[in-house]
Amino acid sequence: MLTREQQQELLNLLIQLINYFATRILIASLILLLGLWLAKLIQRLSKRLMIKAQLEPTLIRFLVNLIYIATVTFVVLAALGKLGIQTTSFIAVLGAAGLAIGLALQGSLSNFASGVFMIIFRPFKVQDYIEGGGVEGTVEEISIFTTLLTTPDNKIIIIPNSKLYGDKIVNHSIQPIRRVDLKLTFNYHTNLDQLRDIFTSVVQGDQRIISEPIPDIEIQEMVASGLKILTILYKMLRTCKLGKPNHTN
Repeated sequence: MLTREQQQELLNLLIQLINYFATRILIASLILLLGLWLAKLIQRLSKRLMIKAQLEPTLIRFLVNLIYIATVTFVVLAALGKLGIQTTSFIAVLGAAGLAIGLALQGSLSNFASGVFMIIFRPFKVQDYIEGGGVEGTVEEISIFTTLLTTPDNKIIIIPNSKLYGDKIVNHSIQPIRRVDLKLTFNYHTNLDQLRDIFTSVVQGDQRIISEPIPDIEIQEMVASGLKILTILYKMLRTCKLGKPNHTN
């Protein structure tokens, strides 16, 4: 049976423990609430700065979410530390889990890194006609992991970003002017002066063909079947969603 003095000491000790843990819980709760509010604020500010910097919407969404998750993780660890919980083990577990996930998703991370580089450096944009990774088509969407193309015959191609970015990329739409070479064969009885007059008349009647540099025709080769004539034009490009822009044959 406890004496009155022992009971009083036990009660005082219990009150001290309650005050100690209550204070820590209160401070941890304040850290958590303030941290979550600060994470939202940082998320909004970072989004505004990225929009002002004219980054791609896909990259903005990913980076904003990544910043928010990192901030919340830091706040939760700080709150747990204030409660007296050792967070070193949590950090070690998170590091090990991150390493394991990185090894398991090595291919996906490669696609992600390539997607980020393409969004930042912009070798092409949506509605450009490109060749790369063994395929070609009109760019419909650039996401973090894949790029979606539409072919001239209206097929959808989804290509991993690592394959596309790791290959040679030919952008047919980035330049407003394109040289167009037409190779035609005529027999040896063709009147070349008359052919040149017809060529000049056709060129002058097409508003897409510019006058500088000067369009021209030249004899490229003489074969048994006749003369191979190379027609050189310079055209202003028009964007075509499903069709490949004219280029050198």
